[in-house]
Amino acid sequence: MNASDFNIVLPEVALAVYAMGALLFGVYTGKDKTSTLITWATAAMFVALALWIGVSGEGARTAFGGMFNDDPFARFAKVTILLSAAAVLVMSEDYMQRRALARFEYPILVALSVIGMMMMVSAGDLMALYMGLELQSLALYVVASIRRDSAKSTEAGLKYFVLGALSSGLLLYGASLTYGFAGTTLFSGILSTLGDGVPVGLLFGLVFMLSGLAFKVSAVPFHMWTPDVYEGSPTPVTAFFATAPKVAAMALLARLVHDAFGSVPSQWTQVIAVLSLLSMFFGAIAAIGQRDIKRLMAYSSIAHMGYALLGLAAGTAMGVQAMLVYLAIYVTMNVGTFAFILSLERDGKPVSDIAALHMLSKREPMKAYAVLALMFSLAGVPPFIGFFAKWTVLTAAVDAGLTWLAVAGAVASVIGAFYYLRIVYFMFFGKESEGVESRMSPVQWLAFVGTVLIVVFGAAVQLFGIDPIAAVAAEALVR
Repeated sequence: MNASDFNIVLPEVALAVYAMGALLFGVYTGKDKTSTLITWATAAMFVALALWIGVSGEGARTAFGGMFNDDPFARFAKVTILLSAAAVLVMSEDYMQRRALARFEYPILVALSVIGMMMMVSAGDLMALYMGLELQSLALYVVASIRRDSAKSTEAGLKYFVLGALSSGLLLYGASLTYGFAGTTLFSGILSTLGDGVPVGLLFGLVFMLSGLAFKVSAVPFHMWTPDVYEGSPTPVTAFFATAPKVAAMALLARLVHDAFGSVPSQWTQVIAVLSLLSMFFGAIAAIGQRDIKRLMAYSSIAHMGYALLGLAAGTAMGVQAMLVYLAIYVTMNVGTFAFILSLERDGKPVSDIAALHMLSKREPMKAYAVLALMFSLAGVPPFIGFFAKWTVLTAAVDAGLTWLAVAGAVASVIGAFYYLRIVYFMFFGKESEGVESRMSPVQWLAFVGTVLIVVFGAAVQLFGIDPIAAVAAEALVR
């Protein structure tokens, strides 16, 4: 490693050093008594790194002989990951304290998983890809089961671990096949071995790697872990699962197919299109019968990842741009939605039953109208920003000749609108029942109100100019 390599990976190194220092600080001072301080310090570190990456990077650079990429695409994904992780950490702090879940290890584990995510989106080599993926996954397995006295939380962590091991096996088998036929693990080297066609062995390797990564983005038919893990994990952990890891996994998937197999898009766009189609419809239909809002959000995330895959299936720079814009908007909507879910309680205990929202508009009309805006945006109802997110990916698919997939996406969106509108119906037209309280800390209020304002007015300002930034990021990846 030379000085140039070190400068390129400096944000990741800084975060790793911080995580180790925070761990030592927590162990040798007050352990769980320091959880609040470490949580806020970790969130501040995330924001500082996001600003550093966002304003200091220029052009495209590589480190370690092409194993690590620092380009506009990676920087866009990293900023989104860091800001969403910071938002989830700070808005969850009050919940963790009130539920006796405030462990000093929690923000440190989140920081370690974020390091893995940053490595994932910059990976230029199959080994670097796997290192980042496993660093993220191992930390997430632990935080899923952080509530040690809860059978549901323990079950969630175990299911995630077992199925995650299966997906890692698929990924590694695909990587070994790819290496055997390409003779290199570098994405650029794999790309250079592709001629007019793809050897059968490489094609099988690609399919296995896509299957392993489909697990990470909860794409059907590799979604089976999502509802149980979302329901069983503590709500702050569920909020984290629904934001930053999704961005990292989608960005990694985009980098793999474009950097390593970009010269033969016809070989992988079909697979991505099928994953997208199945995810959109399964997520839309399976969520209809859900009674727990966390399980509903799990199926919602499956459907939304289907729409993000719709942009990737286009196989074009415009498709990648649409995917990035969709992910940024999806994360924003989820932060606001989970800020509300975190606040729900009855007699001091957390509530996640959708029926508890009956006639919330009578008790807290302002919150009910704000949740209405979030639900309409998640459903893709104009003029909320979620509509423009879906419009972007549908347009990219049509321009790439995937009109049939775009039409299917529009139909799935109409089906999925049912369960979002049912929440609105319960809040405004439901039956009188035992009420639920919505207690928000100042930080939760800030996250809730901020995201609602973006959802309502973000389309008017193009989400603060995110489209041209995403365009530059997409062009850096699709060359």
